[in-house]
Amino acid sequence: MATGSVEAVDPDGNITVEGDWEYRPLKIDGDVPRLTAAVRLAIQAEYGGWELSRVRLYPGGVRKVWLRRKRTNRMLPELSY
Repeated sequence: MATGSVEAVDPDGNITVEGDWEYRPLKIDGDVPRLTAAVRLAIQAEYGGWELSRVRLYPGGVRKVWLRRKRTNRMLPELSY
């Protein structure tokens, strides 16, 4: 079974700020099962304060996902591995 990757589109992991929102684009390889991708995104939502903004599906099954969260002055915890 192949293990694909979920990676930030910006290799530096930069988050784009637009108005009151922060955006974090991710690329999910086509060989990542849908359930696995959903669980990884749910973890980001639960622990990082992110919500799903947009998903785009490309040929070959690659998904580009934009997560967003409201900008705040407090620091939200990030996942540690």
